[in-house]
Amino acid sequence: MRKAAPGWFDQLPTNRPIAEFSVWSSDLLNMARDLDRVAPYADMLHIDVADGHFAPSFLFFVDLVDRIRKYSDKPIHVHLMVEDSILASQIDQFAEAGADVISAHAECASVATGALERIRGHGVIPGLVLRVETPVATLAPYIDEVPFITLLGTAIGVKGKGLHEEALNRLTETRGMISRSHAKTGKRSVLVADGGIRHETVPLLRKAGADAVVLGSLAYGDPSLAERMQWLAAL
Repeated sequence: MRKAAPGWFDQLPTNRPIAEFSVWSSDLLNMARDLDRVAPYADMLHIDVADGHFAPSFLFFVDLVDRIRKYSDKPIHVHLMVEDSILASQIDQFAEAGADVISAHAECASVATGALERIRGHGVIPGLVLRVETPVATLAPYIDEVPFITLLGTAIGVKGKGLHEEALNRLTETRGMISRSHAKTGKRSVLVADGGIRHETVPLLRKAGADAVVLGSLAYGDPSLAERMQWLAAL
């Protein structure tokens, strides 16, 4: 199975925001074209998966991830927005399709009873995601063991919404938890901001502690992607 290059996690930048490009925001009728367009700038590809229950949307399916995996050597971060009853099977299927990171929602009960270990068992990096209404303290039992932590800044599974009023405070609180933990362990975790990514919000998200931003229309819709990425790198 094709995967991202060995050692890719350690090569993620620390001197600028990590650029995760959302496949959901690409031109879905011309996805390969858009993957080619962002390839020089993308540190990772972000693929949302939703079951229509845990999140209101239906996104994306295993065969598509398998095709993207064969097409691109960029690290693939799969965000599972699915109910707990199907989480285990979804982990298995998307790991086999070639995901490099699989993030499950901390709201799912099985996160505390084996879901993270299941992800690791596939040789995939585990991550956790919090809905915007879930207290950041929910992360406390896992902060030492998950290399990717994603905070949603808008309602789950909905595009085009403004940044939630508590999003910045939640990032700052989580950054503090990570810093205290890693001062003892020496490990690295990537804190990802997902949702509400706008020209005016990205500098604020970065200042609040985000290592990575999930780029959608801000990047895909920019006629000069190179200039947009230079702007991002300068933050």
